Amino acid sequence: MPHTLVLGAGPVGLVTAMLLAADGHRVTVLDRDPADSRTTAAVFGGEWKRPGVAQFGHTHIFMPAGYQTLARELPGAAARLLAVGGRPHNMIEGAFGAGEVGERQEGDERFETVAARRPVLEMALFAEARETPGITVRCDVKVTGLVTGDARTLGTPHVVGVTTRNGETITADLVVDATGRSTRIPALLADLGAAPTSQHAAVGFRYYTRYFRSEHGDLPAQPTWPIFHYNSISAITAPGDHDTWSLTLVTSGRDQQLRALKDPNVWTRVAASYPDVSHWLAGEPITDVNAMGGTESKHWTYTVDGTPVVTGLVAVGDSWATTNPQFGMGMTVGVRHALLLRESLRKFGADNPIELALHFDRDTKELLEPIWSGSLNWDEHRLAEIDAEIRGERYTTDDDDWNLRSMLDAVRLRDPHVLRSYAEVGCMLAGPAEVLARPGLVERIIELGANAPRYPYPGPDRTQLLEIIEAN
Repeated sequence: MPHTLVLGAGPVGLVTAMLLAADGHRVTVLDRDPADSRTTAAVFGGEWKRPGVAQFGHTHIFMPAGYQTLARELPGAAARLLAVGGRPHNMIEGAFGAGEVGERQEGDERFETVAARRPVLEMALFAEARETPGITVRCDVKVTGLVTGDARTLGTPHVVGVTTRNGETITADLVVDATGRSTRIPALLADLGAAPTSQHAAVGFRYYTRYFRSEHGDLPAQPTWPIFHYNSISAITAPGDHDTWSLTLVTSGRDQQLRALKDPNVWTRVAASYPDVSHWLAGEPITDVNAMGGTESKHWTYTVDGTPVVTGLVAVGDSWATTNPQFGMGMTVGVRHALLLRESLRKFGADNPIELALHFDRDTKELLEPIWSGSLNWDEHRLAEIDAEIRGERYTTDDDDWNLRSMLDAVRLRDPHVLRSYAEVGCMLAGPAEVLARPGLVERIIELGANAPRYPYPGPDRTQLLEIIEAN
């Protein structure tokens, strides 16, 4: 029975562990944070303490594609998420009857997921993993080094385990890095002369999130789509478990004038100025404004010129590549990545380290890297657009992909087919190339969007936004 060591007990690490355990692996999960942050008492007592996860207090959601994969592959985990208060949620329900979308249609169930706050989601997966045969979860264990062995890998370092801050050595047939966007594994590999190559965006976004609870058990009316882009700012709404929800305001990491949003009074004034989301303030705040930066997109490449830089170790999810959090793709990409790892292990096993590394890398590049590249492209344009708005200018570009996405934002409620096509991509049920290849869709988007304003949803312009921020 192969022994797999999974580093990180976040959602992706736990799903990876459960998938591999179901395939007969003996799995040990190591996490740097204490286990008590994942208990029922801590989560529902408001003690959201995960020092190793900067985004712990921010909006999370399993995209329908991710949740449906979880329900198919790990039905016990999906059932437990519902049992602890996860809320069934259809991503386009708020659009039914709006604009020219019409009412619910047959097939709209494909946009369904289960919503829960990150602490609750993690609590459910953590409990399920601990009860899964073949899995041992160890918390408060910090990995400080990698152990290499005599490899059959033509000079490439071969990882056979890790060392911890307590001086312990833990060996395994395969080490899986699932420690997320703050992973230190590339730095440890660099110490071995085996650093993966990286690509980093110059800047990312800043997130200002606040959670609310209903006084009467009812959630606010669902907006027509979870994300609205405005001049200099975006707004994200998401239901949570039980009677909770979150509202997040997103700015450019370079926008110093909007950093006042960390003040709850300023944040509330600004959120109230956007009619499509202002009604999401009508609840009892249960957190302060959680601020987060350092969300630059980055990507690690573990195979260079057809040769793995290391064997015996692979990276999944955010440890491999991070995407813009505002589109909620991270967990779903991570689940898909875990499935790719399982398939590579089924074909080659951990005892064929070169073949395993190459096959996993090929599948990752073919099936997941386009998602990352598309996200990075959007980030670069959106940040450049905000830069222009700070200067009082209008952003223009010859990039057809960006211009088409901007049109889609403006016209998504003007045609039921356009809305559902938009939602399929947003819910990660289909890729942009597949959807846009459908006969007549691009032409319809261009027809509807020919004279559409960049920001069709009401809200302040840049000057008005700054006046709201500076008001007493």
